[in-house]
Amino acid sequence: MTADFADRLLDELRPGLAPEALDQLGPVAEALAGAGRIACMGVGREGLMMKALAMRLYHLGLDAHVVGDMTTPPLGPGDLLMVSAGPGDFSTVAALVGVAKGAGARVICVTAEPRGAVPQAADLVLHIPAQTMAADQGAAATSILPMGSLFEALMFLVFEVLILELRDRLGIAPEAMRANHTNLE
Repeated sequence: MTADFADRLLDELRPGLAPEALDQLGPVAEALAGAGRIACMGVGREGLMMKALAMRLYHLGLDAHVVGDMTTPPLGPGDLLMVSAGPGDFSTVAALVGVAKGAGARVICVTAEPRGAVPQAADLVLHIPAQTMAADQGAAATSILPMGSLFEALMFLVFEVLILELRDRLGIAPEAMRANHTNLE
């Protein structure tokens, strides 16, 4: 039974890692590589994936931060806010998108629902095709995983592929990334 779950999960992950989905990463990598400061933000488990992305961006040597940390600097022109809104809209995410855009920063939104309010307000959208909590009940439910877990798992995997693309684009050696890892663990 457990092997059946794993096989089904692997099948569910494939659309989010298909070439047409990953083709979106080039413009996202370009925007991140050209940004001054980068702030990452999401809520709930999506927020955890955004924190993981911010950590890897920092490992690449980028000026990356997590919204809500006391050390997050202000954003302005030339900077980038990268948010997650899997279901297409979260009130807190929408509010921060407005603040960032009002300050002159660009916004990238990671979402499963590109027609949602937050992605529509973003400058660039990274669409990850996966079930979120917005469609996890009744006939709309398509994933074996509960709630938004499929979207969150794909966020992690897509972000790791994005980091590999950024690493190559920036010419950062794996050893240089490792040198940026904390020694306070």
